[in-house]
Amino acid sequence: MPDLMKTGLPRRTVLQAAAVGVAGISPALRALVHAQGSDAPEKKEVRIGFIPLTDCASVVMASVLGIDKKYGIKIIPTKEASWAGVRDKLVNGELDCAHVLYGLVYGVHLGIGGPKKDMAVLMNLNNNGQAITLAKKLADKGAVNGAGLAKLMASEKREYTFAQTFPTGTHAMWLYYWLAANGINPMKDAKVITVPPPQMVANMRVGNMDGFCVGEPWNHRAIMDGIGVTAATTQEIWKDHPEKVLGTTAEFADKYPNTARAVTAAILEAGRWIDASLANKNQMAETIAAKSYVNTSVDAINQRILGRYQDGMGKTWDDPNHMKFYNEGAVNFPYLSDGMWFLTQHKRWGLLKDHPDYLGVAKAINRIDLYKQAATASKTPLPKSEMRSSKLIDGVVWDGAQPQKYADSFKIKA
Repeated sequence: MPDLMKTGLPRRTVLQAAAVGVAGISPALRALVHAQGSDAPEKKEVRIGFIPLTDCASVVMASVLGIDKKYGIKIIPTKEASWAGVRDKLVNGELDCAHVLYGLVYGVHLGIGGPKKDMAVLMNLNNNGQAITLAKKLADKGAVNGAGLAKLMASEKREYTFAQTFPTGTHAMWLYYWLAANGINPMKDAKVITVPPPQMVANMRVGNMDGFCVGEPWNHRAIMDGIGVTAATTQEIWKDHPEKVLGTTAEFADKYPNTARAVTAAILEAGRWIDASLANKNQMAETIAAKSYVNTSVDAINQRILGRYQDGMGKTWDDPNHMKFYNEGAVNFPYLSDGMWFLTQHKRWGLLKDHPDYLGVAKAINRIDLYKQAATASKTPLPKSEMRSSKLIDGVVWDGAQPQKYADSFKIKA
């Protein structure tokens, strides 16, 4: 009762609540008590950076559909030009949170790929839905997949250039893993460059690279423009792999925990809305295709979001493991093993000189405490474990159990 009196609510309202017990009061009155109490978001406006990619959709739709208001906040999506820009604005506080590469957050936390700052992952935004595109001129010479590329590189010797989007990011790791699985050492057999996602297609058009790994819609755009082919989807490399996350600084998560929880809950609900129906996915595609978001045609987005794939060489297929934003909550949990996997690859490719405390770092970054609260608020199911097991394209199983041994086990490494 004394705690209720401190809320600033009218005395009569407080007495009503006390008379029936807070658990038994009407939903409206409970919401009023709740809003006046310690669970109210500390910040009402939250600036969330995003890169023009299909997988920014749940952040955008949480704002466009007004789901954010339900949780007492206003999400302001801010379009950014590059992942380096997202990193810098997160670190200096210009952005509160961001749609961001999983490995970028881990890199910043450990001081690789930019300034060192303690970081936080609030949730996973999507699984699957990236791809590796090879230039049409390579495909015409038989490089239509990993084996074909390896054969061409062995027979036609020259410098081959491949692009990823950020040195510690997901696309770099998918590209390196795929090349290595096909016997190509990305550090020794090729030149690797960094290119922002929206600039990939233009750079391939003028011959700056032989291949790239990026998120949609830029792989499908390369096919539509007749300059590239899809050699592999990332879900072929790792089915239901983690991809973008809702990232922020540890400072923000600690200073504004209610805000962080509210943002996470709103985006969880937006992801559930996207995955709920084909109509919702089409509405999402029409929304994010706009100039203020991804800035491309709707047909560049809506095919692969529905699982309708073509490789640019006449093959079409329906992929059940297309990009997912919710999938009954299976997408979004920030598994410790997912974060640890990126660390094993950072070590494999020489970005980390020594083995980190794999589990300790993941526990520090992945804010499972806040996620569980947001999941409860948004009625999102939780998994039984904070780790999960997956078999990747080379047949090797990753389960987070022995990260040091796993990181050291690869024949092809830096």
